Amino acid sequence: MQFRLFTTRALAHTRRMQTLDFQLRPNQDFIELHKLLKFLGIAESGAAAKMLVAEGLVTVDGAVELRKACKIRAGQVIQTGDVRIPVAGGG
Repeated sequence: MQFRLFTTRALAHTRRMQTLDFQLRPNQDFIELHKLLKFLGIAESGAAAKMLVAEGLVTVDGAVELRKACKIRAGQVIQTGDVRIPVAGGG
């Protein structure tokens, strides 16, 4: 039996931050964090969105947010993985 030694070269992948802009509707003061993640397709379902938050994989304004129903208001920035979500007011 003959063995070969294979060497692998780590490929440097440049990961780009994806920005998804979100604008609240007129007369809407906030959106709950898990609903925002579901609405934008970051999570496939509300349960998946809640799990992302519970696992500490989401930040709001740079701080880990563990409250699934945290009220997200205009001017805040959410980030999870390589996705950045600035929230704008509805006018």
